[in-house]
Amino acid sequence: MNTHFTKALVVALGLVVLSSCQPATSTTSQQSQSTTLIDEGVYAGLPFEMEHVKQPSFPDYQVNILDFGAKPDGITLNTEAINKAIRQVNEKGGGRVVIPAGLWLTGPIELLSNVDLHLEYNALVLFSADHTLYPIISTSFEGLETRRCQSPIFARGAENIAITGYGTFDGNGDTWRPVKKSKLTEGQWKKLLASGGVTNEKGDVWYPSEGARDGAKVTSEFNVPDSEIVKAKGDTLWESIRDFLRPVLLSFSECKQVLLEGVTFKNSPSWCLHPLMCEHLTVNNISVSNPWYSQNGDALDIESCTNVLVVNSTFDAGDDAICIKSGKNEEGRKRGIPTQNVIVYNNTVLHGHGGFVVGSEMSGGVKNIYVDNCTFLGTDVGLRFKSTRGRGGIVENIHINRVNMINIPGEPVLFDLFYGGASVKDEVPPVSEETPVFRNIYINDVTCKGAGRAIFFNGLPEMPIENINLKGITISDAAEGAVLSRAKGVTIDNLKIQTKTPSPTVRLTNVSTIKVNGEEVAEVGDEGKELNF
Repeated sequence: MNTHFTKALVVALGLVVLSSCQPATSTTSQQSQSTTLIDEGVYAGLPFEMEHVKQPSFPDYQVNILDFGAKPDGITLNTEAINKAIRQVNEKGGGRVVIPAGLWLTGPIELLSNVDLHLEYNALVLFSADHTLYPIISTSFEGLETRRCQSPIFARGAENIAITGYGTFDGNGDTWRPVKKSKLTEGQWKKLLASGGVTNEKGDVWYPSEGARDGAKVTSEFNVPDSEIVKAKGDTLWESIRDFLRPVLLSFSECKQVLLEGVTFKNSPSWCLHPLMCEHLTVNNISVSNPWYSQNGDALDIESCTNVLVVNSTFDAGDDAICIKSGKNEEGRKRGIPTQNVIVYNNTVLHGHGGFVVGSEMSGGVKNIYVDNCTFLGTDVGLRFKSTRGRGGIVENIHINRVNMINIPGEPVLFDLFYGGASVKDEVPPVSEETPVFRNIYINDVTCKGAGRAIFFNGLPEMPIENINLKGITISDAAEGAVLSRAKGVTIDNLKIQTKTPSPTVRLTNVSTIKVNGEEVAEVGDEGKELNF
């Protein structure tokens, strides 16, 4: 039987059953059950062995936050009421905490073991714009150990947890994020300036406060403050730049049997969903939405996690959409926990820097990833693999099938190991533990209409990307054809590229053992070679 058809049928049937379930409204007991249905057919045809992801289940006990004094008026701060309800259910051995319809203003929510936080229809949870409610804590961000403000939704070391239902979490991210002038129209920029805040010296980046701007001045690793500056200024520095320490909307660290299902997560201060070192994670039928201008507004960053399902969901991001990570540089290698055994199936990405992304923080390694039946609508890049010198880590055994895309201004398929502005003209270092490795990657049945450069491979001179296999790739209305540089052992079958103006189908430089549509090329150096089909 066709495994793709079987898988689609299984997931569709699961959704039918899920849609027939009614939201809980009573504060009394109800029948205990697993909160989701993931049929074993979703694992059909996997090219690697993978333990089936364990789903959480909960006792037949539930409470309603109204019984703990919560008020849905958008004025009352409901932090204590919501967390008290969660603590009670946890202490009782588990169950469901119901957030009914209404506008619920709150500070940080901590999810505890054996608790299903359930949003009913028209439940809108808005996180407060008062940043003093979010303590500055030690955590990991962008692959490095640092300090950030407490995430609006968080859990650490919890087991058997879920966020389910039909409502929305809004992270109030506009009160935290800087905004680049280049991302707005002139009218939008003027309106933003009139709202308050400050700009940088060049006047091309807006910050919500001076503290947020000051924080940007003490960073050397993207958004993580420089350790030497922190050491020199002491702990007082952190409080002075509190507004810069933007949290991710949802941070689950070292948790097991986790489910996110049905709800909407939007308007995050930085990344939206960040499961870190989690096991048995299911993301099913959710919606993640960040504004197009949201700086570092990733939708989903799966970091150093094992046994993961991401299915039936929609992502609209200001940065990368579905992203696989495993720590950064020496810290990531020292942690040494890869992201592995991941299925990404039947998802849609509306905007984002990349639709499906690996890196650039992948120092702990990435392996056994299966992506199938996904749609990208206007992402900057489609399938985006990125890293740079210093990362180390091995990315391998990635399998991607049946991806449809339109209106991709960059590349539908991109491998770039010079991420972050490094120059290919730099002196070539010896291969070491800091050298990233990308190999054994299989991409089949990709169709894209409207693109910039059709395909771009940009490996390292000291470590070309290796054993990359593409089959059934059709790209039309592209600005230019494919460019393969510093790669070896590449096989591309049934490649069709249609460009808007005359352009070589494939340009090769510094490659070896290349086979495109049956034509074999043993080796090409700096002089380059063009292939036309």
